[in-house]
Amino acid sequence: MKVDLKENEVVIKAGDSTQIQHSEKIRGKLILTNQRIYFKPIINSNNGLNLEILFNQIKEIIYFSSGIFSPKGLKLVTRTGNEMQFTMKDRDKWGMMINKMY
Repeated sequence: MKVDLKENEVVIKAGDSTQIQHSEKIRGKLILTNQRIYFKPIINSNNGLNLEILFNQIKEIIYFSSGIFSPKGLKLVTRTGNEMQFTMKDRDKWGMMINKMY
């Protein structure tokens, strides 16, 4: 999986993740760089599922867990009111790193 990095952009953390959109779950990679958060689906398609979130677009980060055995994740709320949910391992570490960036 290849991601085009911008000038002076460095990957800080990357890992497997699932984006939850309505009732649909999209498996992919969540990538945290020094300039943005990027989600790239595993299934390579041209339907615009690649997602880029700049740090100045983030309004709030909300931790969630549906139950004891369900995956934990983060909900990113943008300044325009969009909400994006991601499940991943090490949710707390991801949240702390993203909080330091915005």
